[in-house]
Amino acid sequence: MSDRLPGFSTLAVHAGAQPDPTTGARATPIYQTTSFVFNDADHAASLFGLQAFGNIYTRIGNPTNAVLEERVAALEGGTAALAVASGHAAQVVVLQQLLQPGDEFIAARKLYGGSINQFTHAFKSFGWNVVWADPDDIESFERAVTPRTKAIFIESIANPAGSITDIEAISTVARKAGVPLIVDNTLASPYLIRPIDHGADIVVHSLTKFLGGHGNSLGGIIVDAGTFDWSTGGKYPMLSEPRPEYHGIRLQETFGNFAFAIACRVLGLRDLGPALSPFNAFMILTGIETLPLRMQKHCDNAKAVAEFLAGHPAVASVNYAGLPSDKYHPLARKYAPKGAGAVFTFSLKGGYDAGVNLVSKLQLFSHLANVGDTRSLVIHPASTTHSQLDDAAKTKSGAGPDVVRLSVGIEDKEDLIADLEQALGA
Repeated sequence: MSDRLPGFSTLAVHAGAQPDPTTGARATPIYQTTSFVFNDADHAASLFGLQAFGNIYTRIGNPTNAVLEERVAALEGGTAALAVASGHAAQVVVLQQLLQPGDEFIAARKLYGGSINQFTHAFKSFGWNVVWADPDDIESFERAVTPRTKAIFIESIANPAGSITDIEAISTVARKAGVPLIVDNTLASPYLIRPIDHGADIVVHSLTKFLGGHGNSLGGIIVDAGTFDWSTGGKYPMLSEPRPEYHGIRLQETFGNFAFAIACRVLGLRDLGPALSPFNAFMILTGIETLPLRMQKHCDNAKAVAEFLAGHPAVASVNYAGLPSDKYHPLARKYAPKGAGAVFTFSLKGGYDAGVNLVSKLQLFSHLANVGDTRSLVIHPASTTHSQLDDAAKTKSGAGPDVVRLSVGIEDKEDLIADLEQALGA
């Protein structure tokens, strides 16, 4: 294997992991400890001074979490990664390294409702300002760039609509503006799309979703592509300027193509503290081992369900990029040839009330606020995940009043179709 680059499924099982050197345990152990013993005073000083790599305190790093980080970095094609407590935590830690009070970042309008809320409201208290752009209008990103712009943020497959974003086109805008492109790859997973291959500089995930895959553990992760020069133009002082807490080290100069991941760990995670539990890291690692098998089943089922819904008289429209009739189908063929994902929306002819009624009639689909589970899930975004938005904003984000979102699981597709058929009939 030394001369062969492992395939995706092999990396999903093995990347970052070795048998435990003390016990020989083949599964990665759960290192359920808060802190780690130093060899001596010099060893401790070198760890705290960033002169050596090693474990200090589980808030900053943990051996179980380290395997997870190396595995996801390998799957995404990045140089390094940092696991944190949730997808929202990943977004906070990323942007803390990039933005100062008064700075701006551009975000695609089609995003998970929680991210829209976080960007619009919570980030205001940090003095970070979001400027919205339309992923269907690439020029809107160019028009949104100002001297205060420090990053562009998009989703590879947008939640809830399942629309595919033209990563390469937006990457070109980011390059021209001299800012990094951040891609939330949660709905695609690296099995379907690797954003770094298409120009992303930073990738984030909610590990809670498809990577973990079983709806049992919260987590988030940040992947550094190693592609951005943080010293250019002095825009990113957290990385390019001497850090007083580390004896004047310049992170870009010292750590090169994984400097951003280091900054997120030793500046963001250290001080903000959204640490991932080693137990959750273990659960998510176990889920990742079956990621390629699950994702293909998810996609195959989703396409079958979407085709059924597209022919049902109670359904006004289906938004699934895997259907040849969908406006995003050409982008799906380009970016996600193995499948267009498992999360999509459809609109009911009966409007808001029909959506609310449908979710209450389904029996196999679970009505809850999550995606990426082995089980099939359903929600009516306008009354739940996107309820904080006004009607116009709901529609712009793909969560209008008549819209229902499905996250199609890995059950038998015939059973899923039968459940939808009875609920639509009722």
